[in-house]
Parts: sequence; C-alpha cells; structure tokens
Amino acid sequence: MHKLLKNILAVCLLLCAGMLELHAQYDKDVFYMRGRRALADGKYAQAIENFNILSQLDTTDHWTFFFRGIAKYNLGDLRGAKKDFDRSVRINPVFTSGYHYRGITESRFGNYDAALADLQHAIDLRPGEIGLYFSRGVTYFLSRQFENAVSDFDRYIRKEPKDPSAFLNRGASHLFLGDTLKALNDYNKAIKLDRFDPEGYVRRGRVYASLKDYDKAVADMDRAIELDTANTFAYFNRAIMHYEQQRYHEAMDDLNRVLKEEPGNALTLYNRGLISAQLGAYDEALNDLDRVLNINPENVLAYFNRASVFIEMGMYENALEDYDKAIELYPDFAKAYMNRSYVKNLMGDFKASKKDYDTAQQKVREYRERNRTDVGSFADTTKKYSALLSLDAEFAKKDFNDELLQHRDIDIRLRPLYKFTVTGVKDDTNYALEHKFENPLIARFKAGLPVGADVTNSEVQLSPEMAGKLEEAAWTGTGEPSAEQFFLRALNDYDAKQFNSSLDYYGKAIEAARQKGDFSRYYEAFYRMNRGVLRAEMIDFIASIQSNVQVLSMDDTGNTRARVKDQITRQYDYTDAIEDLKEASEILKDIPYVYYNLGNLYCLSAEHINSIDNYTKAIELYPYMGDAYFNR
Repeated sequence: MHKLLKNILAVCLLLCAGMLELHAQYDKDVFYMRGRRALADGKYAQAIENFNILSQLDTTDHWTFFFRGIAKYNLGDLRGAKKDFDRSVRINPVFTSGYHYRGITESRFGNYDAALADLQHAIDLRPGEIGLYFSRGVTYFLSRQFENAVSDFDRYIRKEPKDPSAFLNRGASHLFLGDTLKALNDYNKAIKLDRFDPEGYVRRGRVYASLKDYDKAVADMDRAIELDTANTFAYFNRAIMHYEQQRYHEAMDDLNRVLKEEPGNALTLYNRGLISAQLGAYDEALNDLDRVLNINPENVLAYFNRASVFIEMGMYENALEDYDKAIELYPDFAKAYMNRSYVKNLMGDFKASKKDYDTAQQKVREYRERNRTDVGSFADTTKKYSALLSLDAEFAKKDFNDELLQHRDIDIRLRPLYKFTVTGVKDDTNYALEHKFENPLIARFKAGLPVGADVTNSEVQLSPEMAGKLEEAAWTGTGEPSAEQFFLRALNDYDAKQFNSSLDYYGKAIEAARQKGDFSRYYEAFYRMNRGVLRAEMIDFIASIQSNVQVLSMDDTGNTRARVKDQITRQYDYTDAIEDLKEASEILKDIPYVYYNLGNLYCLSAEHINSIDNYTKAIELYPYMGDAYFNR
C-alpha cells in the first residue's frame, strides 16, 4: 500500500509539473500573440509592454527582441531598437532579419558603412531574399552611391517588376547620375503600375520641367492635384512652371494655396515675394521677405533681393544694410559688391562705390581663372539671383546650408506643453506679484517629493549632481516601489532619453495610485498629464525626422518600403496622449495645465474648435496664463 501511494504521488507531481510547464508555455504564447497583434495595429507601446514580459520569461528567444526592436524603431527610439537588434543577432548569429533591420537602423544614424556591412551579411545568409536589395538600394542612395543603388534596384525589379516604389527610387537615382531619359522611363513605368498615385506624376512633371517641356509638366501637376487636392508639393512645383511661362497670376494662386496650408513655408514666401516685386507690389514683397528672414536670418538671397526692392522704393540706406549683410554672410558674392557699388554711387559716396566695383571685378577675375569649375560661385555675375528657387536650387548646394530655406514654422509655433519636471529647487518661494498658479494639491505633491520639481513648459537641464540625486531617490528602498517612486523613475529615464522605459514607469505609477485609498490617488492625474505629454513628444520626435528621403518604416514581414522624395507629408495620431489628458481632467477638474495641453494636442490634430475651447477653459482657471492666450 505504501509503495502504491508513493507511485501515485510521483505521478501526480509529474502531472503538476507538466501542467505548470504547459501553463507557462500558454502564457508565453498569449503575450507573443498580443505583442504581434499590437505591432500589426501600430500600437507600439502596447507591443513593447508584451515583449518586455516575454523578454523576462525567456531571455533566449531572438524573435522577442527583434519584434520589440521594430516597435521601438517606429516610436523613434533608435538606440533602443539597435540594442534589441544587437541582442537578436547575438542570440542567433545567422538571423537574417536581425542584420537586415539593424542595418536600416544604422542608416538612420548615418552610419552607412555599418549599415551596408549588416545588409551584406544578411544577403550572404539569404541571397534569395529580394527585399534586402531594396533596403540596400535605399541605403546606397542615402550614402550617395547612386550607381550601386541603381544596381540593387535593377536586381529587385527583376524579381518584383510590379512594385512602383522601386521604379520611383531607381528613377531618382538615375536623376542624380544625370540621366533624365532613364529617369523619365522609370517614372512612366511607375505611373503605368499605379495610375492613382500622385507621386509618379509629380516626379515626371519635374523632369519635364527640367527639359523645358512645360505643357507636359503642368499637365502632370494638374493630374497629381486632381488625385490629391491637398498636395502642396504639386502646387509649389506648378507655381514654378507657371512662372517660367510668365503666367504670374497663376503662379501666385498656387503659392497662395501652399501658404494657406503651410503658413510658415519659407521657400514659398521667398518665391511669392520675388513675384510680388516683379509685379511692382513692393509692400507685399517686403512683407514676405521680412518673414523669410525672421525664419532664417542667414538667408543671403533674401537679403540680396530685399535690397533690390528697397532700391525700387528709394530706400537706399536700407538697401545698403542688406547688401552689407549679404556680403558679411558670403564675402565672395561679386554681384552684391556690384549692386552695393551702384547704391553708394546713388548716395554720392563715389570713393566707396569705386572700391566695391573694383572688388567685384577682382572676384569675377578669380572666378574666371578657376575655369568656371565652381559653377555655384557667387562671383558669377552672369547668374540671375532674382529667379525663383525650386527645392533643388543653388542654395541647397556647395556653399549653402541644406536647410537655408526649408519649411520652419518658427513664427507660428505653439508654446510647449506643461509637465512636472525636476528643477533641483526644493524650497520654492512664490510672491504674489508673480501671479503664479496656486493649487493646494499640486503644492502638497511637490512638497512630498524628495527632489525639487515644478510644473513648467521650459526645458530644464539637470546638473550631474541633481541627476544623481534623482536616480538615488528613484531607486533607493526595498520592497514594492510606491507610485511616487515609479513616477521618479519615469522622470529619471526621460532625462536619460529612455522614453519607452519612462512610458512604462508612468503606467506603473498610474496603477499604483489607483490602488491608494487616500487623497494621493488624485495624483494619478499628474502622472497621466506627464504620460500624455511624453506620448505627444514621442510623436513629435518622429515628426521632426526629416530628410530628402522618406524615413524607412518597419514591419515584421521581412521587407521595408521607402520612397526617395523631396517632401514628406504625414499625419500623426495624438489619440493616446489626448485620452491620458482627458482622464486627468476627469480626476481633477481645476488644473489649467491639463486643459492647455489638450488645447495644443487638439490643435495639432486639426480639431480647432476643441482646441480653442480647452485654451478658454485653461484661461478661466488661470487668467494669467500667457501661453494659453498666445496659442489660442
């Protein structure tokens, strides 16, 4: 009997162990499927949460780190993504996708040699994986190895002859190699494959314009606008084409349409200013050129052309100042010396006029002695510097900043979001004259923190000493961390640029606060406010990544797609950030910063009525909130 009981007990223990193992496997499968589903739905933070759990359950599964890397990449956490891809190939040294996506991430850092080495490694492992050649073609393009880019796109197209993106990319590569005929053929093929994509028509239209075939060029832009009536890039290009045909009013209409959508587009303002000047509308021209120089005070061509407008208006002192500035920025600008000589002559300063004239002639002689190899030189007096500029004009070449006239909304940018930030100042004395917003709960919350903090929308740079104190406060102690400690960890990781980890700790702080029974459960509103701001900032970080090539997007299908293009138009979804702030406003209805932040996010989401309503609510609660008036 005793032996029988022992056997039964042994069987039961084996069954229990098997059930536990099966249960653990089931849990892993659940988290895996949830993570994959969230990744497919674009819910990257949610995907990371699931893969974080999986990475703790099993540290040997390379797929877990790979998928988490994809989620981090799409949230803009490139360093975090690279670490995960590193981990995936360290676990599995023959993991092709790990090398593939790490290569793409390296290219985003501008580490093209490392990127190409990873892509070559991936190709060596799986030479039949055709998507690798597409990605390497884009990387070659980014590193300006256009012949290699063409070769890779050739190989990709042989296997995937119906992918319009490949033809668009190969066409752009041919353009950089100076072969407009091949570029035109590729754009024709792209249009044939997808007649409803405006991108192909815009590309082909620009090639026609470069060949002075403006009728075909305008027809292509018309078609692109017909397919996408909000395509400001098509309107901008059509404006240049109308201008070249001396259809100035049509050109102005198109530029006005661009500025209706993008009021701070400096390149468009510059071109509209030049047309206004040529039509004799000098006040309008000055207004546009003034705005350009407010956006970019180092735009030499704006100073040069504004001086010409001042001359037409008889404002010689102003013209002289602008030519001085143009020459200060680019001392070899022969034409600026020539024009300044003319102005000084009009003002009776004949000696200084002669000196400028001689300087201009010397610059021209130096230019000619170089056998005109420097085709972009400002010593070239034959060049017309009052012509309209397109996106690939002289200012984007040798002597100029690539962003000289790039779209920057500096003059209309919203004042930033408010959040709790570590300031390092613990003893904060406020005076009545400061009109600082006062709230007992905020004051109590700040007083309870072991480090100095405040609600602000200014950037605060922590000293190494203060950063150390924050880290110590965040991690000191034993047992389960409190909501406050999770909050401090979120602030600490945010300061270290570990945004996904910070997001995770805000979530834990919110959960911990919910379980509290006393008044501190109201602090959930503060944690939600900060998490909402972080979510919005992560979106803005992604939005700020601009280049002449579309940022490579990642998925888990083994292929990436990117189109080489001049301008990127994206819409961003602030829903999660807005939900956090709305929840915060439900918990505490008298915090103006929450409504102000909602106003900003609704504005960025183009929900302007909701935006104004929330700014108004913020002002009602805190009448001295200047940022709310400004943004409203």
